[in-house]
Amino acid sequence: MRTHGVWSRCLLLCLLGFGLAAPSPAASAPAAEPATAERTHKTLDAFLREQIDALGIPGAAVAVVRDGKQVHSAAFGRADDSGRPMTVRTPVLLASTSKSLTAIAVMQQVEAGRLRLDEPAQTYLPWFTLDDSRSASITVRHLLHQASGMASRDTAFEASLEQGPEALEESVRALADAPLARNPGETFHYANANYNILGLLVQTVSGQPFGQYLEDHVFGPLDMANSHPTRAAARAGNAAAGYSRWFGSSWRQTDVPAPSSGMPSSTLYSSAEDLGHELIALLDGGRYGTAQVLRPGSVETMFEPRVQVEGSKEYAMGWYTRPLVESAGPGSAVPETALPRLLEHQGEWGNSHTYLGMVPSSGLGVALVINANDAAAPSRLKAIDTNVLRILHGQEPVPAVIHEDWLQRYSWAVALVLLLAELLSLWLGARYLLRQRPARFPVAYVLAALALDAFVLWLCLDYAPARFDTHLLVVIRQFPDVGLFLVPALALAIAWPVPRTLLLLKLSRPVAAGGGPAKRYPSQATPSESPSSPER
Repeated sequence: MRTHGVWSRCLLLCLLGFGLAAPSPAASAPAAEPATAERTHKTLDAFLREQIDALGIPGAAVAVVRDGKQVHSAAFGRADDSGRPMTVRTPVLLASTSKSLTAIAVMQQVEAGRLRLDEPAQTYLPWFTLDDSRSASITVRHLLHQASGMASRDTAFEASLEQGPEALEESVRALADAPLARNPGETFHYANANYNILGLLVQTVSGQPFGQYLEDHVFGPLDMANSHPTRAAARAGNAAAGYSRWFGSSWRQTDVPAPSSGMPSSTLYSSAEDLGHELIALLDGGRYGTAQVLRPGSVETMFEPRVQVEGSKEYAMGWYTRPLVESAGPGSAVPETALPRLLEHQGEWGNSHTYLGMVPSSGLGVALVINANDAAAPSRLKAIDTNVLRILHGQEPVPAVIHEDWLQRYSWAVALVLLLAELLSLWLGARYLLRQRPARFPVAYVLAALALDAFVLWLCLDYAPARFDTHLLVVIRQFPDVGLFLVPALALAIAWPVPRTLLLLKLSRPVAAGGGPAKRYPSQATPSESPSSPER
């Protein structure tokens, strides 16, 4: 009995010693996770370098956050033609990802009791109206959810060159002539004007210019030191230059309008690192470090979708929401309802592309900024966004699929063909009109020339604005390679048809020098009017 007890104690001590020396599964898990994350981030960087080389993108920067901290950041390429390197702290024009920052400012004012979500905008801006009596029922919530009923084409401002502090209010007042496309609250219809109005609401109820408000209450608390409300401030802060893809082949540094009237919706500037700070705060119930920019309940309200965009895609407040299909492998049978929810927004400008994505269930966020945009085929850059999500969820990237139709992809070529056709018409008409003895000109030419002019006017003034839901002037200024050919073609189609047609019709009809009927000379006499015949 005594011997058995001694051996039992020895065996127990050995087992305990082995257990203390051997690593437990719980202790080894944290060591494995950083290794996996490191491999993922290396894969992400390799993918972005490959895309920059393959597409010729000038520069890009990315920041990844998880569980309240930045876990990865990287930058590639150049910021401008001087060769200055792109960094994670280089400001870039945000385009529509500006809206998420404006939504934060609006919800701060809701928390302060100065704004109410279901109160009409006219409560705070009594003079606000559109060319439709239904505009009186547009609420703050409608604006946040892109459900005011306004259409982008009728409220476009992107061609403006205004940079003054008064431009925001002036642009909202200018909406008084804009129609309303749908009933407020009825359905989703994206329009930047929704967020410009929200910016003016914040400016009005806070008593501060909107840009200053952001600096004091959003950029400052979130330590967004490389974020700016205006183009001038961004350039002083070494912002990246923007690049456009010209003629579908080459990138050129391009200066397109970025009016201060679009600050709340489109023309803020920020860096990948700063945007990561915003994502950290939103994923942590509105807290960044010791700063609480929003209450958790306000963040939940921001994230709640209220309008359907299409299929399972919906719109919250400055964020699209949808199932995270990128987390499942290609051909996966996982139902969408079982997938994590993604909140995202892309920013598209004539010379800039940005992306923000968040997965609240996993605490993951990603910010990507590219100082260029391919307006003819933006799906190429959008494919980078979705592939970044795939890589961060352990999936392989997939080839980009170009979704744009032929008119958008080759709009510069269409504009060139129209210009050449107008120049040919001008040359044929001028050649005829400059002849000393013009012959009767074919009526077919006159009709063909008029048909060409009518087609150019229809395409430029009706079809293209409706097709791209914007003004023609926006197309010309935001897509300079198209405007290079389209402006002179349109000018010829407007200025040349009437004088050309009148001159051709006039010169094609023989007229006597004195203005009366043409005189008949001996060679023109008929047999019965021979000059040798005596008069009767």
